[in-house]
Amino acid sequence: MEAIVVDSIEAFGREEWNRLFPDELEDWSYYRAVEKSGLPDFSWLYFGVRDAAGLLRAAAPAFVTDYRLDTTLSGGLKRFADWLTRHFPRLLRQKMLSLGSPVSEICHLGFAPGVPTDEQQRLLDAILAKAESFARGNRVRMIAVKDATAAQDALWAAAAKAHGLRRQPGLPTAFLDVKFSNIDEYLATLSKATRKDIRRKLKGAGGLRVEWRIGIDGIEGEVMRLYKSTHANAQFSFEELTSEYFHNVLRGMAGRASCATYWLGDKLVAFNLVLHDGKRLLDKFLGMDYAVAREYNLYFYTWIENVRRCIDLKLALYQSGQGLHALKRRLGSRLSANWLWYRHRNRIVDAIFALVERIARFDRHDPELAALLKDSAT
Repeated sequence: MEAIVVDSIEAFGREEWNRLFPDELEDWSYYRAVEKSGLPDFSWLYFGVRDAAGLLRAAAPAFVTDYRLDTTLSGGLKRFADWLTRHFPRLLRQKMLSLGSPVSEICHLGFAPGVPTDEQQRLLDAILAKAESFARGNRVRMIAVKDATAAQDALWAAAAKAHGLRRQPGLPTAFLDVKFSNIDEYLATLSKATRKDIRRKLKGAGGLRVEWRIGIDGIEGEVMRLYKSTHANAQFSFEELTSEYFHNVLRGMAGRASCATYWLGDKLVAFNLVLHDGKRLLDKFLGMDYAVAREYNLYFYTWIENVRRCIDLKLALYQSGQGLHALKRRLGSRLSANWLWYRHRNRIVDAIFALVERIARFDRHDPELAALLKDSAT
């Protein structure tokens, strides 16, 4: 076996990459679209393992960035981190190599069909060893894994721990099983209070209209205005998207990517980029005008529209991604845990991180997340 690292997904054939990720919406075409989008502050890597015959046995995308250690902090810790950043600008920034992607739903770790569990462990070990080698050779201080899924938790727990990585909870992914034939049937699955609340909110959204598009030509300026407004209001912000990202995804994934646009008269007040196939709809990015969002209950209006879209296209699953997980659970979603693995290559600094994480863990301040992690551990 030979572990490799390359800086473009085009080093892999489309079919050989996708063979490791069957039925995945965020496939070779998606990562190529991301790669060509000029996202600031990120460089892209792709790790793979080939056998003696040159066949790809395992692969994972990755990225390198100057990571702000206070990205996921909130409250008093965030205010203290802001003070540190003002007085010591470089202290909370560390060059980091992470498996996964800042714009994917999970860390995609794929294996060739039929690879047994024991070989998966060896292949992942080879990828992590290659990542450590890259970090040493490129003065990368932190090694991480972003959003390792619960489905591969046992695999990560064995391999990542062997390489000295510790884990802490990430934000869970929300899924809604679409088992209804119309919106009324969907609402009937919710609690009486939630059902009443949604109907009231939808009545207050009179005058809104939705238009599904396959591109944003002619409205990209308004789309970016709404995206930047949402990005500025986000509780946690990591990546900053470009207009090229939206264009590239819609063009590069033609037939599998759409954009719902929401209008008040001739004014664009929200948009929603989604991916879809014959099985599910994946909500990627929502942008909205916060000056009208509350009055017209834009979030709930877009949620119901996505559920309706799933019904119309006979899609069995609505994947609404991360964030607002307590609300999404109230709207009928089930949650799946994700994990962050990391370590600093300096042992002293890493020991300090281990102490701080006990205070800063998401689940210490989020009862919903704490309950989910407790359930997933049993």
